[in-house]
Amino acid sequence: MAEWHLDIEQIRSLIPHRYPFLLVDRILELEPGKRAVGLKNVTVNESFFQGHFPVKAIMPGVLILESMAQVGGVMVMTMPDMQGKVALLGGLDDVRFRRPVVPGDTLISEVEMLWFRRDIGRVRAVARVNGEVVAEAEITFALLDPQRLQSPPPPVATALTNHEG
Repeated sequence: MAEWHLDIEQIRSLIPHRYPFLLVDRILELEPGKRAVGLKNVTVNESFFQGHFPVKAIMPGVLILESMAQVGGVMVMTMPDMQGKVALLGGLDDVRFRRPVVPGDTLISEVEMLWFRRDIGRVRAVARVNGEVVAEAEITFALLDPQRLQSPPPPVATALTNHEG
């Protein structure tokens, strides 16, 4: 099977993330439903560097994980019958950070499908800079129809009452 390559506009057509939260610039390799490799150019102009940290700019670990998850989301959204759904983060396991990611780094995330059943799946993700592992995790995700995300949440009092009962 031929591998796909996607530019930023193709990525934007598949996942709903936008600036400042779109954390993948290009898909270098893609086998729908099997694996994907994505690239994020980390620049000092990223808004999160204003506060993390002003003295020494370090990309927050949660955003490295989010970048890996977005690469996984692109991989899933290219599967047959998945277009139009939204992938939500369901869980993180075996998360490890190996070294900081700083401005000037090119973050390469490789994601491989471990299993997928109905609308729930799990991937193994590894992020590298210059070939060196900087982070890794197993990520569980759930797929939803976007209409489910548009309904307003119940009032807090109702949610608390239903939870207690």
